[in-house]
Amino acid sequence: MYSLESQINYQVKGFDRVAWPKANRVAWPKANRVVWPKANQLSHSENKSKIASLPSNNSQFLLQAILEGFVDGVLILTSQGKWVHANERGLSICRQLCQDKSQMSSIPESIWRVCEGLIDSRDWFSGQKMILESEIKMDNSVTFRVRVRWLFLDNQAEPYLLVTLENRHHSYYNAAITDAKKYGLTNREAEVWLLKKAKMSYKEIAARLYITTNTVKKHLKNIYAKQQALVSS
Repeated sequence: MYSLESQINYQVKGFDRVAWPKANRVAWPKANRVVWPKANQLSHSENKSKIASLPSNNSQFLLQAILEGFVDGVLILTSQGKWVHANERGLSICRQLCQDKSQMSSIPESIWRVCEGLIDSRDWFSGQKMILESEIKMDNSVTFRVRVRWLFLDNQAEPYLLVTLENRHHSYYNAAITDAKKYGLTNREAEVWLLKKAKMSYKEIAARLYITTNTVKKHLKNIYAKQQALVSS
């Protein structure tokens, strides 16, 4: 029998992704909104009670440390819409998504819609390991990737919903920094490459950096040349 932390670690890595169809999103039932902690971090007593609800013989603090150690935000919910646990990054992203201040104590609608999609598709894909994925774009150009899958635990009749929340801008930034070091890019090339990885057009990159589109193309040409040189060496 695998430990709880190993089960969560394995399942967070994900299964084959299934794109979430925007046209088929289910409306958010207001009555089922899940209340989440207002504080940036659960108190010691709250963490203890929340984590204890997960059947495990391992240390409650170890599970908490595992969830807090994930780069992405992590939420664990029941299929009935009950709150189980979340790490600090997950709570932070939820606050950013709650644009309506009156709903600051609720899980964002855009997240729960994806959860509902997985719940509704359970009968269709019974026994299959799958994940539903959606992207949420904010007005400030920040994009969050939402992934929802089932979290199956030993000695647990009903699986939980495991939600991971990824800030795409942070992912693009980290990837661009890695590439800049790997290929020896200049500061300006790194800036252009970051925006390119964020799927911006030449025109959008030029406007953001106050340069011409021809300059953008020139920088990208240099970047591709450096990449090719490293591959060929």
